[in-house]
Amino acid sequence: MRMARWFDLGLSLAVNWLIRTTVAKPPAGCQPPAMAEALDWGILGGSVGPRVRLLRNALTARSIVASAPYGLPTGSLTVLALIAANPGSSQSALAQRAGLNKSALVGIVDQLEAKGLAARDRSTSDRRRNQVTVTPEGEAAMQALFVAVAAEEGAIGDALGLADLGALLGLLDRAIAALEER
Repeated sequence: MRMARWFDLGLSLAVNWLIRTTVAKPPAGCQPPAMAEALDWGILGGSVGPRVRLLRNALTARSIVASAPYGLPTGSLTVLALIAANPGSSQSALAQRAGLNKSALVGIVDQLEAKGLAARDRSTSDRRRNQVTVTPEGEAAMQALFVAVAAEEGAIGDALGLADLGALLGLLDRAIAALEER
């Protein structure tokens, strides 16, 4: 529990610094859109962690709903997309990029394999490693699931516009990279 608090604090401080030094300040009098109930963030007013947590929770809940008709566990789209985009990558590298521990990744890959959406073969260059690939059925499921999940994320793109969405993704990538370097 303590490590999680320190991580949240570190994430908040790092991303807050990144935002303060790279993003223009909003015009005077500009107020953020009303949230469920307008509560003051208090000491967390300049902190990123709580906002990222709210966004993550909202997106996860929507992703679960969008994934339900496919009978796939949360994280399946991320894992399928990473496998498809990074052929030959180790399961350790896939787990790290997906933000999963290795056993969680293995569980998702097991389920994808059981449904015929992914295949695991021994690496020809290193017999100790498994190479995971997306099957044609997995590619079709990934595309359909992406459409469903993207529809759930559509409100973010609508609210931000294409340029700001690109900027947000760039800032998030930089923040993640900054924390991975430590």
